[in-house]
Amino acid sequence: MANGEFTDKVKILIRAGDGGDGMNSFKAFKGKPACGPDGGDGGRGGDVYFVGDKDMNDLFPFRFTSRFIADNGEVGGTNRCFGKSGKSVYIKVPLGTLVRDEETGRLICDIFEDGQEVLVARGGNGGKGNVRFTTARRHAPNFAQKGEKVKQHYVILELKVIADVGFVGFPNVGKSTLLSKISAARPKIANYHFTTLSPNLGVVRYYEKSFVAADIPGLIEGAAQGAGLGHDFLRHIERTRMLCHLVDISGCEGRDPVEDFKKINDELKEYSEVLAGLPQIVVCNKCDMYGAEENLKAFKKKYGRKYKIYPLTAITGEGSRELIEGIFEVLDTLPPVEPVPVEEEFEYRANEDLSFEIFKDDDGVFVVVGGLIDMLCRNVVLNNPDSMQYFQKILRVRGVIKELAKAGCKEGDTVSIGDVEFDFIP
Repeated sequence: MANGEFTDKVKILIRAGDGGDGMNSFKAFKGKPACGPDGGDGGRGGDVYFVGDKDMNDLFPFRFTSRFIADNGEVGGTNRCFGKSGKSVYIKVPLGTLVRDEETGRLICDIFEDGQEVLVARGGNGGKGNVRFTTARRHAPNFAQKGEKVKQHYVILELKVIADVGFVGFPNVGKSTLLSKISAARPKIANYHFTTLSPNLGVVRYYEKSFVAADIPGLIEGAAQGAGLGHDFLRHIERTRMLCHLVDISGCEGRDPVEDFKKINDELKEYSEVLAGLPQIVVCNKCDMYGAEENLKAFKKKYGRKYKIYPLTAITGEGSRELIEGIFEVLDTLPPVEPVPVEEEFEYRANEDLSFEIFKDDDGVFVVVGGLIDMLCRNVVLNNPDSMQYFQKILRVRGVIKELAKAGCKEGDTVSIGDVEFDFIP
């Protein structure tokens, strides 16, 4: 991570691939230049997936690569060969990444597990080759269908750390030191404010049990309005099952532990009632320093009835065992971390293609093909009068009848649409 920068929210562009056009071709042998249609279908466009990767820590790589475009499907080939489908794009993201549509803000998915794959943008379908338009009457269709076109989209990636326990408190109260003592995590530690500029995760193991703890950067007054590192990191404790609130009980920097505790909780409540309602235990750190004993008595008098309080000297680890056991006592009563629910499955698809083209074959039949015709073929029941009435209405509303007349189709001429042939009536 360059220069210690942490990135937890980015905007990227994604685009699935267009479908390949169908091929319009005919077999040709020596002495027989046109021996029937043999044009194949175009290939499907590539899809766009998001994939969970436990080895990624943040969204920093997306600051350099922000465009992800799948390959287009290839044009159909001769001899009834299908065009090659476009290569799909797999975008790796850290666990806990929310993917939202930039335009509407709608949640598309929550990448929660390692290896989880979510299809977000589907490639366009390939167009049909001319061999697909042969019928008992039409032996040599001299036309093919174009592939579906897709649009590009912007999505917002937002990382929310997945952890069981979130360490919160003012800067420099010992959160990183505590995490380093009770887990294998090795966060940057120094005696100045805002040493931690990104959430650090550590797995705490105790006999056969374990939990994931997140060292959240120190909060300050006004964090709920975005002051300091507020808005950038408050979101990272929204998923935690419980909070471990650290205070500097020594007051060595001239601060009042009782007042500090109140201010942090006020910030949590202002940012989110959900955060304020999480189970919370209190860790009074730096108990080895001058003045800590009297301050601890005053703190317990103020908050001892409402909160479980654990004295601690994080730098030596004294009191950490009791703290870990206390955390497990609370976690055992809580449900596991769950992904953010998605209201309904969502993915970007090619806009429904309602275009059409008109060709006149060698027998003088006017043939209409395209996405509109494919839609009608899927939805019209030929032996149902109501369905056929809908069919005829759509032809007029979409301008097919009008365009047939422009193409020279006269009353009584034969028109072929899908499997339906009829005499033209303007």
